[in-house]
Amino acid sequence: MIRLTGPVLRVGLTGGIGSGKSAVAARLVERGAVLVDADRVAREVVAPGTEGLAEIVAAFSERVLDAEGALDRAALGAVVFADETARRRLEAITHPRVRARTAELVAAAAPDAIVVNDVPLLVEVGLAPTYHLVVVVQTAVPTRLERLARDRGMDRAEAERRIAAQADDARRRAVADVVLTNDGSLAALHAEVDRLWHKRLLPYEHNLRARRVVPPGRVEVDPTWPEQYARLAARIRHALAPADLRIDHIGATAVPGLATEDVMDVQVAVPTLADADGTLADRLANAGFPRVPGQWWDDARPAGSGRWEKRLHGSADPARPVRLHVRVAGSPGWRYALLTRDHLRADPGRRAGYLLHQRELADAAPVVSGSGTARDPWFDEEYLRAERWAAQNGWRP
Repeated sequence: MIRLTGPVLRVGLTGGIGSGKSAVAARLVERGAVLVDADRVAREVVAPGTEGLAEIVAAFSERVLDAEGALDRAALGAVVFADETARRRLEAITHPRVRARTAELVAAAAPDAIVVNDVPLLVEVGLAPTYHLVVVVQTAVPTRLERLARDRGMDRAEAERRIAAQADDARRRAVADVVLTNDGSLAALHAEVDRLWHKRLLPYEHNLRARRVVPPGRVEVDPTWPEQYARLAARIRHALAPADLRIDHIGATAVPGLATEDVMDVQVAVPTLADADGTLADRLANAGFPRVPGQWWDDARPAGSGRWEKRLHGSADPARPVRLHVRVAGSPGWRYALLTRDHLRADPGRRAGYLLHQRELADAAPVVSGSGTARDPWFDEEYLRAERWAAQNGWRP
């Protein structure tokens, strides 16, 4: 029996004003999610009688209070809106308290909970890498304007001003692991949320606790692989902080236009393999990248000349397979991964051969392979070609 351990699955939920984010949050709660509402937490930490409100009054005077002694948000906004120093002073009071209260609510969730953080300014504040998954609700601007007028009585000029003050759709999509489109009916939105819950969130939560790795996906070409890698790298970098380790996109998905298995190869460089164990391994597992059991090596070049030891992690996210190779910075295996990638990027004629050998060995390789096609003689030839190309072009990792 698997002993289930580890953190709860944390999902960041965001979307522009009028997008229907609250409807998504409510449906996720119906399915069983634990909701942490950032706006509610922000109000809670400055409620009457709190240290947060007392510190705001000390900083900005009682002019920011209403007749009942509660925070007058409009009055406070008038003070800080056009004053960068004042705004930063306010954030220094409220942000640590919001983070601390959010952490308390997450810690209070059950071990098998799926915690959804509803954060309107998730993109603007740069919080995306702190979650296992980011869900963005996207709705056409005309539809949002119509909803704000109908549901909130907001005039068009004010609605347009608020929409313009937030991140646009392109910035939200850049951090989104999942985009839920909400231009249709509520029933259609609920169906999308239900699919997300059953097909991705529930399996992801179980895999995270079980530290289970998902297998590679089908062979395809996906032009969004670079954007997907950027999100993964940001999440990995956040998990490993304060360590500042080099992270690279390697393998076939790092070569534009190359059809390959839908599995993202990522390389993390460490000073020594001892640094890859213990705390680092736990941090990666808690971020959704568990260690693959066993010992792992890359076959040295030329074939038969030895092996290069490494550590291998995978992904717990059922919709985003990953092979995360942890190698010593400057080692032959680390260098070879970067050289092969850059040579294939530079030489279109080698890409078809690479794909052919990937496919030929895929059926015989383990589900999560640490070396796989590296044993094929084709790679000895590729190694010699790549080394000649590196020497001719002055390539360095």
